[in-house]
Amino acid sequence: MPDFTMFDFKITDGVAIATFNRPDKMNTFTPVVMREMIELFDATDADDKVRAVIITGSGRAFCAGAELGIAGADTFNYNKRASGDEIISNGIRRDGGGRAVLRIFRSLKPVIAAVNGAAVGVGATMQLPMDFRLASTNAKFGFVFSRRGITPEACSSWFLPRLVGIPTALDWTYSGRVFDANEAKASGLVQSLHEPDALLPAALELAHKVTEKSAPVSVAIARQMMWRMMGAEHPMDAHKIDSRALQIRGQSSDVKEGIESFMQKRDPNFPNGVAGDFPAKLFADEPEFE
Repeated sequence: MPDFTMFDFKITDGVAIATFNRPDKMNTFTPVVMREMIELFDATDADDKVRAVIITGSGRAFCAGAELGIAGADTFNYNKRASGDEIISNGIRRDGGGRAVLRIFRSLKPVIAAVNGAAVGVGATMQLPMDFRLASTNAKFGFVFSRRGITPEACSSWFLPRLVGIPTALDWTYSGRVFDANEAKASGLVQSLHEPDALLPAALELAHKVTEKSAPVSVAIARQMMWRMMGAEHPMDAHKIDSRALQIRGQSSDVKEGIESFMQKRDPNFPNGVAGDFPAKLFADEPEFE
């Protein structure tokens, strides 16, 4: 695994836990955080010991948005603060939050947000491509862009309405107001609320529940199918990818083990690993940034 400076990282019983580790800065988002998040998901995808990933924060915040104290009013003025490693295409500098979110979207492992505290701006939008969001009763959320004079970022105009519906997405992005964990749960943004000390154990329990008896490659394919089909125009798109996936997986050693273990009434021991056996060609038509 890489050496992370913005996260504390550990693997516990097959679950990777990455904890934002700058509580004195409210775990704010910087270009370094963006790069390390991309490296984190590159590393977890490549490690077959990892079955799921949990992202959480330390102190009072999950992530309190972009760090404003360095560049101040020029924080979002990319013409004045080029960092040298951000991709530029057709004169447009890519949004760093969007780069992190698109990498989470491509994750081959289930991703769980354990939202321990304040999650505003990119601290809220980075959660949207995660599969499950669990929140502390102390958590607060805010899509505060309109109150800073900017616009929604990190692909949130694609993800947020799909998760909570257009009226709620418009309310939150128009007003930029901060709302509590109860409203987040009532709107479907988070799946469950927990007392602070129970949050991480609940996230770990969920990670094990969704992975412990399933084939890692099957989970990886299902994750990509479900997320990508949210934007499909017709069920025929799903039928085509279903058919290709079944053609590929039907010949695998995992299927033999899955059927034999079922017939023998025992837990399966799937031999295929995501790092070597994920059929990337299923999703080879992913659009590129232009």
